[in-house]
Amino acid sequence: MTDAMAARPPGWRYWVLLLATLLAVAVTFSLGRWQLSRAAGKQALQAAIAQRQQQAPLDGATLARPLAPGQAGDLLHRAITLRGEWLADRTIFLDNRPMQGQAGFFVLTPLRLAGSDTVVLVQRGWAPRHQTRRETLPPVVTPAGPVQVVGRVAEHPPRVYELGADPGGPIRQNLDLDAFRAETGLPLASVMVLQTDPASEGLRRDWPAAASGVDKHYGYAFQWFGLCTLIGLLFLWFQVVRPLYRSRQRHRA
Repeated sequence: MTDAMAARPPGWRYWVLLLATLLAVAVTFSLGRWQLSRAAGKQALQAAIAQRQQQAPLDGATLARPLAPGQAGDLLHRAITLRGEWLADRTIFLDNRPMQGQAGFFVLTPLRLAGSDTVVLVQRGWAPRHQTRRETLPPVVTPAGPVQVVGRVAEHPPRVYELGADPGGPIRQNLDLDAFRAETGLPLASVMVLQTDPASEGLRRDWPAAASGVDKHYGYAFQWFGLCTLIGLLFLWFQVVRPLYRSRQRHRA
């Protein structure tokens, strides 16, 4: 009787579990592969950024002329040297931008390029916020007359969460370049510049290096592959190894 029971084919529950296991293994394995592909893409992007940073610096003339569609993206992370004059009255202080654990502002000032009407918005640096008087502007010095700015072409500062519409004024939560162009009427270039000169004018410039986030994707891939392996091992243990072990125990009895 025992031999007949042991030889009996698996029931429908076994096949349902097998199908569910195969589906789960396929999904988790695919997600792991997807994370690896994203990591490879981020590595390629990091290599492209490093290559751009090694290229010869650009000058203001590059931004003074209209950029073709897609050209702005090709300029990102390139070193650049600008000459012009600050438009100090248009300075914007982006709030809730901590640096090294301290609350403060990103300070952005438009720079009118020398010999051109074009204006480039420059993220000049970081300044601490007053501990008790939130509306007090930090003591940032904006030189008058011709200046030279060394930096790199950059994306817009990342947006932070804000409640309701931004009321405008020098202190803001976020800044949209197109909206700022319409608000001020300035002929703003389509890209910004992140100033990388040594700390000066009451500003710090300890900008973090552009991170690819590749380690995050490797971590996610490890989790998905680990889950895939665990699902397969659990099925083998509960549906193959343990029943076979019990069958042998009954035979010995």
